[in-house]
Amino acid sequence: MNKVFVTGMGVISAIGNNSAENLKNLRDGKSGVGPAKYLKSNYGKSHPFAEVKISTEELKARLEFKNKKGLTRTDLIAFTALKEALIDSNLTAKEISAEKTAFFSASTIGGMCHTDELYEDANLISSGSEYIESYFLSTHALKIAKEYQLSGIVGAINTACSSSANSIMLGAKLIKSGRATRAIVGGVDSLGKFSINGFNSLQIMSDIPCAPFDANRKGLNLGEGSAYLVLESEDIIGSKKRYAEILGFGNSNDAFHPSSLSEDAVGVVECISRAISNAQISPIEIDYINAHGTATGNNDITELIGIKKVFKGFPPFNSTKSFTGHTLAAAGAIEAVFSIFSIYNNELFPSLNCNTPIEPFNEFPIIEHKSAEIKTVLSNSFGFGGNCSSLIIRES
Repeated sequence: MNKVFVTGMGVISAIGNNSAENLKNLRDGKSGVGPAKYLKSNYGKSHPFAEVKISTEELKARLEFKNKKGLTRTDLIAFTALKEALIDSNLTAKEISAEKTAFFSASTIGGMCHTDELYEDANLISSGSEYIESYFLSTHALKIAKEYQLSGIVGAINTACSSSANSIMLGAKLIKSGRATRAIVGGVDSLGKFSINGFNSLQIMSDIPCAPFDANRKGLNLGEGSAYLVLESEDIIGSKKRYAEILGFGNSNDAFHPSSLSEDAVGVVECISRAISNAQISPIEIDYINAHGTATGNNDITELIGIKKVFKGFPPFNSTKSFTGHTLAAAGAIEAVFSIFSIYNNELFPSLNCNTPIEPFNEFPIIEHKSAEIKTVLSNSFGFGGNCSSLIIRES
């Protein structure tokens, strides 16, 4: 089986428009959660969000496209992160479009961030907006494939909040099996009325900055962003920079409830255990866990139960959603990049706003930035419908 290494990364989120800005704000403990500036929603005044700090118009202006018609905010955020990853990996146009280069991208919202236009188009109120062909979750991936003339395997994934973790997993599987030598993987989601109203109906949106793993947590903050990673087989890397190795992965489905994990954490335990088995390591080798950590009542306690069952205790863990909000399909890829930051720089970032640990565990997440020797990281991503995925990432 071929080893899989990360040779390029790109990320845009509420705490930065590129990798360097994201890393700086993680180190400084500066959250991107706050009042929304660009979002058009009644909840923009009553709830904090983790909004990318660039307007849609400015994102579009930065893009070097001749035809920008029909590009949604989701598309624009995706292209921004993707461009950084491709440049970081120093890929040529020929390498990007090669038949052995796979591309997998995730989204749950897609172009439905343009909720008003979608409503008018669907109900024949409009004469047809420029976004009429842009609403599907796969549209951003199709536009990327067309722009970069991709000829390899191309796919779009939607397993809710584990989506981009699964795109990383699928890309790594293809490389390990020899069906691809390179995979560009990640995901994107942007804020919009469609998703906000949906999460509000579940009564899990907090009206204050989220507090993952705090006993008094009130719910999640929705965010937006994108991240892409360039994965390459050890056979073709040569002397290129290697950020980390995708060592193992596992996924499961607890088939318990449309929007909640089973209280005995059966899905969480299964996906973590499968990832550890796939990586051929023991649990004691995990130095740090980037938890899913949404700050909802069900998720945080279930994840703690699952971690304790697998590890018989608690390795250092945090939730970087306290910085970026919950970016839905983009979360797994963004948090994989943040996990690699920890490995590559030997440092751990704080989980913000946690003041009272959850009983009966009484375990605090990491609450301050600190140096630490980090060789192996577990990154968890759990989605609606019981879709649970875990990645194990190791120093290269």
